[in-house]
Amino acid sequence: MRALSAAELLDYWEHGYAQSPAERALTLLKAACPELSADSIAKLTVGERDLRLLTLREWTFGSQLLCIASCSSCGEQLELSFTASDLFAHEATEMGGSFLLPVDEFEVTFRLPNSLDLVALSRLVDVGAGRKLLLERCISRTERRGEQVEVAELPSVVLDAVVGRMGELDKSGDVQLSLNCPQCSHASQPIFDIESFFWREISAWANRILREVHALASAYGWREMDILGMTAWRRQVYLNLIGA
Repeated sequence: MRALSAAELLDYWEHGYAQSPAERALTLLKAACPELSADSIAKLTVGERDLRLLTLREWTFGSQLLCIASCSSCGEQLELSFTASDLFAHEATEMGGSFLLPVDEFEVTFRLPNSLDLVALSRLVDVGAGRKLLLERCISRTERRGEQVEVAELPSVVLDAVVGRMGELDKSGDVQLSLNCPQCSHASQPIFDIESFFWREISAWANRILREVHALASAYGWREMDILGMTAWRRQVYLNLIGA
C-alpha cells in the first residue's frame, strides 16, 4: 500500500462524482494498493477495507480527525476531535472464507460482507430490502436438523444472530462514536463512515488546490502538473508572493 500524489487524488475526486460510495472506496484502494488485484480488493471485508482507507487518510491528511455531528435529541452541533487510533485500536486481520453458526435447530454457513455487496446494496432504497439482499448474498448454506432450507425460510431470530455474529467478527466494519451533548446531556452512538468522511475531506482539498493552481498558473504560466508536483509549503510561498 502506498500514499497517493496530489495529481492522483485529483483524478480520483474527478471520477468519484459519478460513483457510489462503495465504488469510490474501490477506486481509491485500487490506486493505493497496486500489490493487490482488483478482485482481491473488492473481496476485502468491510472492516479490512475501512482500515486501509483510514491508513490512507492518515497518510494524506494526518492522524487527527475533525468533524461536526448533530445531537439526535436537540439538534445541537457538536465538534469532535479524535485520532485514527481512537477509532480502530486493533490491527486488520484476514477474515476471508466461511463461518458456521448454530442457532437452535439451524446451522448457517456465511461469509462477511465486502465491497461487492455494498455496491449491490447501493442500488436499493428500502432498508429492509437491503438487509434481505445482503443476507442472501452472504449466506451460502442453511440447514435445519441436517436438512437444507432456503434463506427465506429462516426465522428472524436466526437472521438476527447471523447479523450479530458478522458484527462481532468484523468489528472495524461498524465503528460507532460516543457522543454526549453538553446542551441536553443526551448520549448517542452514531456510526462513523470513513469513506464518506474521507471523500468530504478530499472534495474540500480538491476545491482548494484547484484555486491555488488557477492563481499560480495565471501568475506564472506554469502547467497544472508542475504546480501539483510542488510541496504544499512551496506552493504557499509562491501564493504569498502574488498575494493570493
